[in-house]
Amino acid sequence: MKGFRKNKRAQAGVEYMIIVGFITFALTIVLGLAVFYSGQIKDRIKLNQMENFAIQLINSAESVFFAGEPSKTTIRLHLPEGVKNLEINSSYLIATIQLSSGENVRAYKSRVPIKGNLTSGEGIRKLTLEAKEDFVLIK
Repeated sequence: MKGFRKNKRAQAGVEYMIIVGFITFALTIVLGLAVFYSGQIKDRIKLNQMENFAIQLINSAESVFFAGEPSKTTIRLHLPEGVKNLEINSSYLIATIQLSSGENVRAYKSRVPIKGNLTSGEGIRKLTLEAKEDFVLIK
C-alpha cells in the first residue's frame, strides 16, 4: 500500500508539471504574437503621421504658391519619431523612415516646385512657406 501512495504522488507531480509546461508554452506564444502585432501597429502609426505631415506641408505650399509671390505663411506640423531623413527634390518631398521591418522611403508629390531644407527629428516643426516667382521656399 505504501508504494501505491508514492506512485499517486509522483503521478500528480508529473501531471502538474505537464499542465504548467502547457500554460507556459501557450503564454509564450500569446506574448510573441502581441509583440509582433504591436510592432506592426506602431509602424502603421508612424507612416500615417508622416503622411499627414507631408500632405499638410504640400497643401500649404500649393496654397501659398497659387496666392502669388508676396504670400507667406507659417505652419506647425508634427514630425513622428523614426524619420531619418527629409529631402526636397524639385516637386517631391522624400522621407526616409525607420520601421521595425527596416528603412522605408516614401515620396510625396507636389503640384508646385518646392525648395528648402528640412531637418529630421521627432517633434513639432514650425515651418515658414514663402512664395517666390516660380517655386515655394520652405524654411
